[in-house]
Amino acid sequence: MRSQAEPPTERISASAWRRTPRVVREELIALAQELAEVKARLAKAEEQLRRNSQNSSQPPSQDKPEQKQTSQAESTKLKRRRGGQIGHTGRQRPLVPLEGVDKVVVHRPERCTQCGALLLGEDPKPRRHQVTELPLVKAQVTEHQVHTVTCLRCGAKNHGELPADVAASQFGPNLVSVMTLLMGCYRLSKRQVVDLLANCFDIRVAASSVVNQQRLISQALAQSVEDLQHYVQHQRACNVDETSWRQADQAKRCWLWVVVTSLVTIFHIASSRSGAIARQLLGEDYDGVVGTDRYSGYNWLDPSRRQVCWSHLVRDFQKILERGGQSYVIGYNLKLQAEYLLALWSRVRDGTLSRADFLAEFPAVQCHLRFWLTQGLLCDCPSTAETCGNLLALDEALWRFITCPGVEPTNNAAERALRHPVIWRRTSHGTQSDAGSLFVQRMLTVAETCRLQRRPVLAFIRSAVLAYRAGLPAPSLLPSSLDN
Repeated sequence: MRSQAEPPTERISASAWRRTPRVVREELIALAQELAEVKARLAKAEEQLRRNSQNSSQPPSQDKPEQKQTSQAESTKLKRRRGGQIGHTGRQRPLVPLEGVDKVVVHRPERCTQCGALLLGEDPKPRRHQVTELPLVKAQVTEHQVHTVTCLRCGAKNHGELPADVAASQFGPNLVSVMTLLMGCYRLSKRQVVDLLANCFDIRVAASSVVNQQRLISQALAQSVEDLQHYVQHQRACNVDETSWRQADQAKRCWLWVVVTSLVTIFHIASSRSGAIARQLLGEDYDGVVGTDRYSGYNWLDPSRRQVCWSHLVRDFQKILERGGQSYVIGYNLKLQAEYLLALWSRVRDGTLSRADFLAEFPAVQCHLRFWLTQGLLCDCPSTAETCGNLLALDEALWRFITCPGVEPTNNAAERALRHPVIWRRTSHGTQSDAGSLFVQRMLTVAETCRLQRRPVLAFIRSAVLAYRAGLPAPSLLPSSLDN
């Protein structure tokens, strides 16, 4: 608190302050303190108004029109028109090899267009033009007639039996797998699935039947997904992220968590965003390196087992820069060095820069970053000083990608994995029940893991349906099963 012996502002001289009555002094001090608080609140509000996808974790879709124009102008130094650029080498659809063609139609002229003479001979290299077409598909309906026959000798009635896989459902495994694919991979609603099946295959299905099949598929995929949990907890590196999720019968907002490794991705919908969920997914004794953002729910991780996302840090430095004053110099230099570090790493990843050359240049970049973070502690802006102090406390978690193979400096892998479910959430408004959430997290896990392993997801779903109906063990999504 300011002493009454000194004036609350430099515009009042010390001599004038001493001549000021005590009551007036107290009032001026109170007004000065109130003004300082108002200025602090105003600065915070202005920073919130400047918030966009370039200086925070806000998605680009939430940027205001003027912010989008500014960010686009900054990201594109040279204005380019849409479509192919001048000098771009065009590409044509490759021809299917002749042995893969179903039908060949020959268009050979019979008479000369100039003199009308009969044409003989063949063109050794005719111009090939291929047309790819979808056949009109109509679903096959197989009727199974179960007979009851009376024994002529003893009069007993003998009933025929349907095979187990036939008795399990009125829908075949191919149809059920396509329903699942349309919902889980292409984000169609139940009614859209009904319409597509009717329009494309002339199959009449009720929306309630689609819901019932969804629940059965969820059960069929349960064991395959559960087996991945143990696998993820024993990987040397992973990325974790979370996003909000809606479930109609939950009073509070739910959260969709994702854990990404090189060959397996698991999703989990929970009612909490706390670090306890991350511990549950990774295991209490996880000893790998986890790529995360700076959310406090990951602070339970030791910095030596954590890699903070540099893409998020670049946005933090942009926010510091936009505060102006001393913060501008600190934010500018931090962002400059961070972007240079990511540019170097990008060249290492694509093979245009050797790892040895990168490691030779890295210490200088690291030194500059640490220097400007230390300078940030002395900044007159409390928010900038706080951010720099937090990053210095996480210093070890900034550089794990340098020494740990398989660790990336960004959390982009987890954020990319969340794009599909975020769009799903927006179009479907989330799920209606725990059963619906189970289907979502299992289907997302299967689809993304199949993509990482380059497996056809439709074929895997079909094999899971067949195994479930026959009472056999579920097919495996573990990477070791790829060799079988």
